[in-house]
Amino acid sequence: MKQSERTGLLLAIGGFAMLSVGDGVVKSTIDEWPVTAFAALRFVIGTLGLSMLLAATEGWRAFVPANPAIHLARGLCLALTSLAFFSAISVLPLAETMAITFVSPVLTAMLAGPLLGERVRPPVWIASFAALAGVLLILRPNLAELGLPALWPLASALFFSLMIILNRASTGQGSALSMQVFISIPATVVLVIAAILGREIGPAALDFDWPHWSVAARCAVVALTASTAHFLIYHGTARAGAAHIAPATYVQMLIATIIGWRFFGDTPDAVTILGAGIIIGSGLYLWRHGRSKEFLPAAE
Repeated sequence: MKQSERTGLLLAIGGFAMLSVGDGVVKSTIDEWPVTAFAALRFVIGTLGLSMLLAATEGWRAFVPANPAIHLARGLCLALTSLAFFSAISVLPLAETMAITFVSPVLTAMLAGPLLGERVRPPVWIASFAALAGVLLILRPNLAELGLPALWPLASALFFSLMIILNRASTGQGSALSMQVFISIPATVVLVIAAILGREIGPAALDFDWPHWSVAARCAVVALTASTAHFLIYHGTARAGAAHIAPATYVQMLIATIIGWRFFGDTPDAVTILGAGIIIGSGLYLWRHGRSKEFLPAAE
């Protein structure tokens, strides 16, 4: 492996690990503040920081997107995937939630066919059925105990996949930083509205007041770690290429498992580990076939 590829891979690994650290911080606030309010404040802080950085580096003209509609759709998907993920870790162990959300690469490959006009090849269907089996293994006790809330991780994976497809459709419409701002601003608006509606007309669990300073500080930490993680992943991808850094995403699963075990007492059982292994194996299978020229989507 070349030095630039090795450096890029290390940057990506650091970024994905940092995302799991942020997820652990989110889980630590579950009993102290509603997920809707936490998500809204986290995005307000992150969006303000990114916007100030964009204004300082590229000027105010950089805030005008070429295609507002697609960025609104990107922001809506980001808001929904964040709400679903935060809701998921409020009822499920961190490692189980993370494992189920790893089905998103398979969902992306499947949805790219009808949404982007790309050909869905046989390896995609093989990976899809295998990943679904892994999800069912992980959900087997939780669906019976929790009901529909146990499906939050799957909803998060679905909206994340739609966001990735929209990202691909909006490629080249701005710098990496402006693209983050374009998606972050509408996501923040949606989440603030969701938090207000939850407080005014939602169940008692979504009611909130001003947070304790420690909760606000953790929101800031999550905003900082997420922005830093995406920065590292972006530059890692630029150095090593998407194909080389794709497997590094599964570092999130390892870090999430360690955090869940160390700080929340969550120890996955053998069947959960098996299900996670099947999902990860499906993603790696899809990645391996995607690297071959004959498997590249027709639109690319």
